[in-house]
Amino acid sequence: MVDEGFAPDIPPQAIAEAEAVEPAQEIHDHAQSPADLTGLLWSSIDNVESRDLDQIEFVEALSDGGARLLIGIADVDALAPQDSAIDRFAAQNTTSVYTGIETFPMLPEHLSTDLSSLLGEVDRLAIIIELELSETGSLRSSKTYRARVRNQAQLDYETIGNWLEGGGPTPKKVAAVAGLEDQLRLQDRLAARLAELRRKKGALDFETVEASPLKRADAVIGLTVRPKNRARTLIENFMVTANEAMAAYLHARGLPAIQRVVKTPERWPRIVEIARQLGDDLPAEPEARALADFLARQKAADAAHFPDLSLSIVKLLGAGEYAVVRAGVKSAGHFGLAANDYTHSTAPNRRFVDLITQRLLKAALTDAPAPYSEARLAEIADHCTERQSAARKVERVMRKVIAAALLHDRIGESFEAIVTGASGKGTFVRLIAPPAEGRVVRGEQGMDVGDRVRVRLLSTNIEKGFIDFEPSPS
Repeated sequence: MVDEGFAPDIPPQAIAEAEAVEPAQEIHDHAQSPADLTGLLWSSIDNVESRDLDQIEFVEALSDGGARLLIGIADVDALAPQDSAIDRFAAQNTTSVYTGIETFPMLPEHLSTDLSSLLGEVDRLAIIIELELSETGSLRSSKTYRARVRNQAQLDYETIGNWLEGGGPTPKKVAAVAGLEDQLRLQDRLAARLAELRRKKGALDFETVEASPLKRADAVIGLTVRPKNRARTLIENFMVTANEAMAAYLHARGLPAIQRVVKTPERWPRIVEIARQLGDDLPAEPEARALADFLARQKAADAAHFPDLSLSIVKLLGAGEYAVVRAGVKSAGHFGLAANDYTHSTAPNRRFVDLITQRLLKAALTDAPAPYSEARLAEIADHCTERQSAARKVERVMRKVIAAALLHDRIGESFEAIVTGASGKGTFVRLIAPPAEGRVVRGEQGMDVGDRVRVRLLSTNIEKGFIDFEPSPS
């Protein structure tokens, strides 16, 4: 963390500010008469270990076949005001960093895992994004306001995903709340409509392998992969829809927004080449809809290897960045989501950009001046882009440290792998099993992103997280 420029320890002044907050007093004094939505069947779906819950969801079916989608986002700004010690620390790190072993939160844990977290069975302040959607999932209207909410059920991806996919009886947490089973199935159906609408627009459907350490007591004993399931897809579609609506809301009120931009991929010819190797065709010029259709065909034809293809395409698309977009100005857009305007607003406990968006929204709700100048927003956007890259590096290094420890006794063995990077910085591969990443230190000539190769483990350096390979002679 220190090597990458992060402050790993939250300053005492910020901790003292957080511990001085009394939630009941905060709701009474600073909520500005929020709507009372505590009676709705709100629920959250997140990782089983998550405590920093940023959003909850509720869907109401409409008589004409449409639906009303409500996303409740934790009102973090109410507890971490601008220019406070808490805010200054958040502005420095800009993101929570998840190393798999330890989490370095952006906010004091008294807030992020308690007072500003939308935990089950407690009243919390939230920003509500209310969307009225047609039967096909297209947006009819939207509005945003503040409200008091209560999460009726704190659920997890694996349990709910398995259940939605027909893997057993109704989960106990769902059965314990009257009407929640029907509510979740309604959410699932709406998410499917939104996914289909996004696919028709050209949104890309990926399924990448994300390895997490498997721990027993205090020891790491392996790497595990959390597969994408219907619960994760449900939340993903709701959050994308909410973030697009938030960007549109701010621009409609004349305010700039920090948007998430993924530009047209420079390495499109390599993507075309990969498609050709798989017996498919893509146009010579980048086209999101064509790529989305190609991915859908490949997922249907070879689901087992689709995560490997997804990883290759993600790498070739390139990293996203934050950029300030003025109202009325065309954004560079988000190529992967096929979205013209897309901000980050749904994770203010974990990302500073989302907290900035929340403050801009509150200014819009009260017709107050924007809390930041465009010049300051541009500085924040650049810093958040740089810090996100640094956070990914920390997380990647820690995954390599863990993997190096696990592979240390397997030097000389050969593994199936996929090339994930090929540039002047080196050639990198991810093993199929275990899903560990390393560098090909010799014999890498001719390898390119997306190639399936067989490599032999040469050496490991646990402290630095180095895992070195060469092409396998077998």
